[in-house]
Amino acid sequence: MLPLHLQPESHIPLYVQLRDQLRALVHSGELRSGDRIPASRELAGQLGVHRTTVANAYAELESEGLISGHVGRGTYICGAPVKQFSPPPRSNGNGGGMRWEALFADDRGEESLSRMMPEVPPGAIAFTVARPEPASFPLEEFRRCANDVLRRDGSRILQLGSSDGYEPLRRELIELFRGEGLIVRGEQLLISDGCQQAIDLVCKAFLRPGDSVALENPGYPGAIAIFAGARVRTLAVGVETDPARTGHVGLDVDNLETVLLQNRVKFLLITPDFHNPTGTVLPLAERRRLLELAAHYQVPVIEDGIYARLRLRGNSIPSLKMLDTAGNVIHIDSFSKTAFPGLRVGWCIGAESAIERLRLVKQSTDLHTDQLSQAAMAEFMRRGYFARHLVKMRKLYRSRLAAMEEALEKHMPDGTSWTHPEGGMTLWVTLPPGFDAGELLIHARERGILFLPGRYFYSQQPRPNALRLGFAAVDEKRIAQGIEKLGEVVESELRKRQRGARDESRARVALI
Repeated sequence: MLPLHLQPESHIPLYVQLRDQLRALVHSGELRSGDRIPASRELAGQLGVHRTTVANAYAELESEGLISGHVGRGTYICGAPVKQFSPPPRSNGNGGGMRWEALFADDRGEESLSRMMPEVPPGAIAFTVARPEPASFPLEEFRRCANDVLRRDGSRILQLGSSDGYEPLRRELIELFRGEGLIVRGEQLLISDGCQQAIDLVCKAFLRPGDSVALENPGYPGAIAIFAGARVRTLAVGVETDPARTGHVGLDVDNLETVLLQNRVKFLLITPDFHNPTGTVLPLAERRRLLELAAHYQVPVIEDGIYARLRLRGNSIPSLKMLDTAGNVIHIDSFSKTAFPGLRVGWCIGAESAIERLRLVKQSTDLHTDQLSQAAMAEFMRRGYFARHLVKMRKLYRSRLAAMEEALEKHMPDGTSWTHPEGGMTLWVTLPPGFDAGELLIHARERGILFLPGRYFYSQQPRPNALRLGFAAVDEKRIAQGIEKLGEVVESELRKRQRGARDESRARVALI
């Protein structure tokens, strides 16, 4: 038998424990390439767990390429990266293969963002993404913009450019900010390759290994991955999703104050508008209090505003940057959610000294953001296409959010709750106690339904019974169909649990 020891009392889901222990056995060499491991039913019996627990662990290991299942033959180890260093073999004239895995600076497999974009089988309904639907792209308008800027200014656009960004785009953005009530000077603006690079630039410019950053928990996995790769310590600040419990939603500012009091925090990262993954909005009073705490403890704030322009209902709230009178906020944003994710065009707004530092770091990273993308986007804004597209997208997403909430209300069993976002692209579902969203995903996938388990978004203390649903890229008809099937899966698993509890109760009575 394999040396596997699961701890049912742990907050870590059983299938995650099993996956990690099997992975460790492969990495240590106890399991080698070609070794056969027990079938899921057999191993479940040995460990005293449900078969789906083993199936879920096997599915993740197979997606990593560590194991391979063969119908009628069994499941076998495929091999593992070599972690320990060993001298390279001497060349025999035919060339020796370099063991690159032995040179990796860190192990980011668990933080891989590829888990956020699983392969979608044909015909499946995927609530996995928080991005626009490709069918909504105004391709003809954008094609005209790209053709015109190439014809008018192609020789300059295709040459190396400024690290600050393409000047016509900077002017359009400054005008956009002014119309929204935020006055920004050119020295306070830097164009980036989306928000992901903006966070990475901040990390490189201001953080060293061992420094601490406070961030929302759950939060954006891309930020968690960046900080983990830089060996920066992350301090989790809870996000409240149930206003009936505390009177507000969004980042728990009381918890934040405790974290700041007990730790030397270098930065705070927050998404106050339509937070990913929960869809919550931080109230105005809590925003003011957060800025007061940041000023008191001298902690700069990175505000991720990527969803802020996707308000679908309710009244808008000033951003932290708009409320910032001390210059303590670096605001990051991009066109990835409001227009075209593939362009990778974003920006940072901050104090002149901070932006100058970020510019120098960007210059040594990639020189500048792609100029053709910047130029085409500047023309797209100048002609008014962006403003019209944004109105269209808000209307579309408003309809899809309504369809999602209606379907959840109709098909989800008692004991299930979810957030009611006023915008953005996702909402957060909390299943009845005892559920594991990762194990539920196996059954949902069998019905052609995909979602993201909540544990993907936690840096600490994951809640296994939470999951994220994205509604922006799924039409209303498929939303209704998908949530109905998901509700049936949850109901089915709930009945199994109830039967199991009754059988266990009868067994105890019989023993008495």
